[in-house]
Amino acid sequence: MIGPGKYDDVCTAARVLSGAEVALVVIINGDKGSGFSLQGDPRALITSGTVADLLEQVAAEIRRDLGPAKP
Repeated sequence: MIGPGKYDDVCTAARVLSGAEVALVVIINGDKGSGFSLQGDPRALITSGTVADLLEQVAAEIRRDLGPAKP
């Protein structure tokens, strides 16, 4: 979806407070349910590949930090 989502306000706050060109916020079981918001300066060269690469790096780091999943 392009346009404001249910967590756009949270993403805006994170982007502005951090001084970031682009912000991605993922919410799990928030007060509006689960969801995400991605926003940034239109001049920032962000692509779906860039976002996917970042998410894969984050997932790998989470797996390293938390160890193997247990059934």
